[in-house]
Amino acid sequence: MKRIVIAVVGLTGSGKSEAVSRLVEKGFVRIGFNDILYMELDMRGLSHIQKNEKPIREELRTKEGMGVMAVRSLPQIDVILEKGENVVIESLYSWSEYKVIKEKYQNVFKILAIYAPPEIRYERLSKREVRPLTHEGAKARDYAEIENIEKAGPIAIADWTIINVGTKEELINDVDKLVDGITTS
Repeated sequence: MKRIVIAVVGLTGSGKSEAVSRLVEKGFVRIGFNDILYMELDMRGLSHIQKNEKPIREELRTKEGMGVMAVRSLPQIDVILEKGENVVIESLYSWSEYKVIKEKYQNVFKILAIYAPPEIRYERLSKREVRPLTHEGAKARDYAEIENIEKAGPIAIADWTIINVGTKEELINDVDKLVDGITTS
C-alpha cells in the first residue's frame, strides 16, 4: 500500500475520536492539530481548559492565518511519511487547514467525514464525561464551528463519509471496512 494521510472530520459528537482511535489501532500515526494549541498553552504556562484554549487558538489564527495548525504540523507529517508510515490527522477543522494539507500532499491526502444528525450528536454530547454540552450549547457550538472556523468545507469535500447513527462497534466496523478497502487497492 502506498502511504496515505487521512484527516477525520465532522461536527462535535459525530464520532471522530473513535474513528481516529481505530485508525491508530490499525497502524496509522496520529497527528493532532489541537496538539499545536496544547504546546502553545504549555509554553505560556496555561492549563488546557476551554477558557484558555479559545483565545490562544484565535490569536494563533489571527497572527499566522486560519491554516496555522496545518502549517505547523507539516514537518511532523513529513517525518512519519518518510518512515513509510500512514498518518491520521485529528482536529483538522478549517477549510484553510484542508488547503494547506491538500496542496502539500495532493493525492496522498484524503478526508474521512464522520456524520451523525444533530439530535444524535447532542444526546451523545450531553452524556460525555469530558466537557459535556447541553442541547443549546451543542447547537451553539455547531453554529460557531460552521460560521467562524470554516468547519463545513472539509466535511463537504470528504472522499469518504461514514454515517454514525448506531453503536460504537458499528462505527469501528465501518472504519475497518474503509481501511481494508484502502490497503487492498
